[in-house]
Amino acid sequence: MKLPEFREVLRSVIGPDVEDTWVERFFGEVDIRCTGQVKWQQLCSYLLLEYRERERASIPTAALLSGQPQIRHCSHNKREPTVRVVAVPHPPPLRYLSVSKGGHMTVWNSGLRILKTLALAGDPTEEVANTRRFRGWTTDAVSMGNVHKVAIATDCRDLHFVNVSTGNVFEDVHLFESDTASVVFMSVTLKQEPYIWTCKQGAKCFDYNASLRLLVTGGRDRALRLWTRFVTARPVATLPGHRTAVLDVAIYQPVGQIFSYSRDAELKIWDISSHHCLKSVCLQFPGRQPGRIPEHGSFPFLLLSPPLPEQTQPHLLVGCKDHLALLNLAEARRGGGGGGGGGGGGEPGGPALTCALYNASLRQVVTGHADSSVSLWDVETGRRRLRILNAHGEDKVTCMTLDSSHRRLITGARNGTIKVWNLLNGLNLHKLEPVTDSEVTGLTCLHNNRLLSVGWSRRVAQYDIAAAKCAALGVVATASHDGEVIVWRLETQGPVLHLQRPTHGGVLAPVNSLLFLQHRAGDRKLRNGGVLVSSQAGRLCFWSLTGQTHTCGQFYAPDQPGERVLSLTSDQLKNTTLVTGDTAGQIQIWDIGHYALDLQHEMDAAGERPPLLRRWKAHGGALVSVDVLEVAGRLFVLTASADGSAGLWTKDGDRVGSFGQEEVWNVCEPDTYQRKTQETVKEDKRTMAESDEEEPSGGQK
Repeated sequence: MKLPEFREVLRSVIGPDVEDTWVERFFGEVDIRCTGQVKWQQLCSYLLLEYRERERASIPTAALLSGQPQIRHCSHNKREPTVRVVAVPHPPPLRYLSVSKGGHMTVWNSGLRILKTLALAGDPTEEVANTRRFRGWTTDAVSMGNVHKVAIATDCRDLHFVNVSTGNVFEDVHLFESDTASVVFMSVTLKQEPYIWTCKQGAKCFDYNASLRLLVTGGRDRALRLWTRFVTARPVATLPGHRTAVLDVAIYQPVGQIFSYSRDAELKIWDISSHHCLKSVCLQFPGRQPGRIPEHGSFPFLLLSPPLPEQTQPHLLVGCKDHLALLNLAEARRGGGGGGGGGGGGEPGGPALTCALYNASLRQVVTGHADSSVSLWDVETGRRRLRILNAHGEDKVTCMTLDSSHRRLITGARNGTIKVWNLLNGLNLHKLEPVTDSEVTGLTCLHNNRLLSVGWSRRVAQYDIAAAKCAALGVVATASHDGEVIVWRLETQGPVLHLQRPTHGGVLAPVNSLLFLQHRAGDRKLRNGGVLVSSQAGRLCFWSLTGQTHTCGQFYAPDQPGERVLSLTSDQLKNTTLVTGDTAGQIQIWDIGHYALDLQHEMDAAGERPPLLRRWKAHGGALVSVDVLEVAGRLFVLTASADGSAGLWTKDGDRVGSFGQEEVWNVCEPDTYQRKTQETVKEDKRTMAESDEEEPSGGQK
């Protein structure tokens, strides 16, 4: 079907009120080959991939904040495993008491530093009381907060009570029997029948949450089982996945997740609602030998969840032989791998952004991240549409561009690899093997979908190189760390110009960004002026590519000395404004409609700044990318920062929102914008002339 027939079919299925713009966009997403028509197989494939992505996006992120924990050695254990770790929050500050199998105790502070060590007392009937020592094995321990004691059980059928009411921890009471009578715990009233859950191979560990009415068990059969209090005959779910016996389980209610730990020191995090395994971590305890199972105590876990003492973060303590591991946990449920959650493009704190671009055809923002992931965002709502994880393995994405159809994304990485992706479903279409393993720093797609890549490859140049393309002039510009800009002819693939700012014996800084003013280059009346802009140590230089004199104007852009401009963009229809983003996180919008057009004015124009229309603080980190977008007939500014966030702004500096935030915006409705107050600045030529009498010391002339 072609577009008109496709539109009529959708109207017959959905209704006559379906919007034409949505139908055209839907048609374009299905027509991945850009043939102007779609087949039934293409539509089915598109819908299947879309539903798979939605299902994957609904899976939440594991609560674990770090993969490998802080590990401490329990030297007082005498090489025996830790049986139980208990928390002692009162009196503050928070402390831990670990009990080894042999009856040795260690008191720790919240940072896992040893405060005190002591040992359980032995049988007082021994002849020499001063030499008596504990000769059995401990089996369990529990904190009794109301009386400020810790009770410790042993295989000798006696109980030891440790006083923790003060900083001086000591054994207070020792209850023991000399006979063979056992101890039984039961309901005092005997009014309720006991609940008995039967496991064929037994349950080695369990945890029960009263508010969720959920029981989780684990045992030798390596599976977790979820039970309810009302159905005891069979579990509501069985979660296989561990390769050895499960030693301990814990329910973390704030995020609806379960932690489980097995004999091979593997920690797994499970989602209660979906039963998915969200993350698996093999804890690297010191002294572990390949092929050998480490020794553990009976209860390796201590989970501390809210409510907690002030300035205490939720965390999990794991004991393995004579070592303790501390893992910090998220306090609340976080967004999933797709969808609209944060992390990787939303509020600061996610993986650092390295590059970003806007796809006008699909109305999507694409961001590249230091953790080798790529995210696709809906510019109209701020929601994530797709996420590509491990795009280049463990190497960060350094640059990206679109092909001529705007349906494929091309990414470059630090290890020199270049990959081509389908923007509609995230599939990897091609992988271009690198000539060397040097970093790719710039990509540009030429006509006929030929690709130009530049970087640290020694076969080209041993420098960090930026690149920009001008189709109207048929040239490509590259720039390197020594401050030189080279303009290449596409037809001959040879250099035609070498541009470099004059220096007075000093070493020039690297060129951070290049931008061709495409409208000027395409207008014969304007192409003799500054058509190429370079950024170097915060100074912007406008270059002409004709005649004998090439410098049309230059000025220092940032507000503060010593800053650099890392990203440049302009409205490509008329090139009347220039948008800059610097290392201080500042956005500046300049009026360049009449700037750098007269070569004869070059000497007078050196240092003269164009009128500054707006400026505002966009991010807390450096701006690695800025872009001007036209959406629904209005101009917006896209920003991506090294602080891990990407934002959308109006041209007046009003904040639309951060991509991945919980609140969804509608780009056509300003009432949905965040509109946080920005320190925007409006200045005319007279004000700018007064402020430019003394240039910041960070500028270079």
